Amino acid sequence: MDVILLKDVETLGAEGAVVRVKPGFARNYLLPGGLAVPANPQQLKALEAAKRQRLKQAERIQGEADALKRRLEGHSLTMQLALGENEQPFGSVTAHDVAEALAREGLPVEKGAIRLEQPIRTLGVFDVPVRLHPSVTATLKLWVVKASPA
Repeated sequence: MDVILLKDVETLGAEGAVVRVKPGFARNYLLPGGLAVPANPQQLKALEAAKRQRLKQAERIQGEADALKRRLEGHSLTMQLALGENEQPFGSVTAHDVAEALAREGLPVEKGAIRLEQPIRTLGVFDVPVRLHPSVTATLKLWVVKASPA
């Protein structure tokens, strides 16, 4: 019996795959569990339409990520770091700080997308990778300067 998987099934395949299984397995496990539907012409047509829709959405998301990448790479960000005696830093610049600063400047980036290996505790210029999509990574120029005394 041929079925279309609605969810990933570890031993059979990924969502959307058409697989041949024994009728009892389909009737007693896959169909009642909502894991699959019978592979008839109507369901196959619906599967193709859903694949086209997912492909369109993936292309749209990829395009948005590319556009945000161009905006980020043409942008530099300046953050201030307070220094105490002997130029010892008070605190650090974290991914959360960078995400908030980008949001204030109209560049919405999630904190998890900013790939800092560790918080920045020194002054200088840093290239910060920002992973916007599995295939799109931008590089943000980050300037860390000394905060002016209050």
